[in-house]
Amino acid sequence: MSSKRTWDIFCTVVDNYGDIGVSWRLARQLVAEHGQQVRLWVDDLVSFRRICPDIAIGQESQHSHGVHVRWWREPFPEVSPADVVIEAFACSPPASYIAAMAARKPKPAWINLEFLSAEDWVQGCHALPSPHPSLPLVKYFFFPGFVAGTGGLLAERGLALARAQFQRSEAEQARFWETLGCGAPRAGELRVSLFCYPHEGIGALFRTWAASGIPVRCFAPEGTATQALAAFFGAENIAPGATLRKAGVEVRIFSFLDQDKYDRLLWACDLNLVRGEDSFVRGQWAARPLIWHIYPQQAEAHWPKLEAFLELYCQGLRAETAAAIKRFWRAWNQGEGLEIEAAWPSLWASRAELQAHAVCWARRQAGTSDLANNLVQFCGNLLK
Repeated sequence: MSSKRTWDIFCTVVDNYGDIGVSWRLARQLVAEHGQQVRLWVDDLVSFRRICPDIAIGQESQHSHGVHVRWWREPFPEVSPADVVIEAFACSPPASYIAAMAARKPKPAWINLEFLSAEDWVQGCHALPSPHPSLPLVKYFFFPGFVAGTGGLLAERGLALARAQFQRSEAEQARFWETLGCGAPRAGELRVSLFCYPHEGIGALFRTWAASGIPVRCFAPEGTATQALAAFFGAENIAPGATLRKAGVEVRIFSFLDQDKYDRLLWACDLNLVRGEDSFVRGQWAARPLIWHIYPQQAEAHWPKLEAFLELYCQGLRAETAAAIKRFWRAWNQGEGLEIEAAWPSLWASRAELQAHAVCWARRQAGTSDLANNLVQFCGNLLK
């Protein structure tokens, strides 16, 4: 049983939902599974509310799922620092708060929760200390990852069991589709969730689906690929509730789902196009084939991260299947329309092997300790 400690998690919402998605899942898990007392500081309550509908916009202090949610804005209030301080993705806490950390006895455990990566160097940098240049404080870099020697992945207890029960139960799936206003899947239909960054290749994928003769039903949250959808379908209404149809392809637009419902969408679809970090990880836990749109960085800095994951994820696949995945993922991330159209048939032809591999990959990742548990143990050792 974990010792009950106080935690402050700081989150600046940069990429709309990934930063807050990770921070919110971690905060909830620390409370629900480890009995910790968590205060989550968020600078953008509007984005937060889209994945947690009970958040009140403009409210300084509120509670949800046992987490104390605080609106992070200036001037920052005078508060006592927690036992554990986590800055999500290098968002530094306010200067006044850091000064209070330095004055606190004993000093808090200070963690920079880094971005997820499969790159080899992560293991060597995970848990390294970084002394503050002028204050008696030490920050530790905590890297999520897919292999031993990293911080692991966020995964709540019972996740695999809940997913398996849902995917085995036609009744549960039918009830879920009813919440989205959808009927049961049609025979031979490909159900796809689409969550990506805007890029030129989206229209090419829809054209490929339309030409394939396969009935496709696609589910996209509001604001995703709006321009591409408008261009392909010749539609003006891309608001939640809209249904777009053309040449055997149907797209349903929905308001952002809370995290638990979004998980079920991923579990219920045959293929998930995900982006960033939070939906990327949840797409893996769905045990379904996925396509990742990595967050584009300056100077093409995201490509080594994409290639590192591809090398790890494709281990154990036949050479032809691995080549199909790599070709399509690279084309998707480059936004190369012609290459997307050329790469899709091989990917689709490998769907049975991709499905089996997705199940094996999720089982393999579930065999390691999860991120929240690793954080609790690491910080507990620092605070002894």
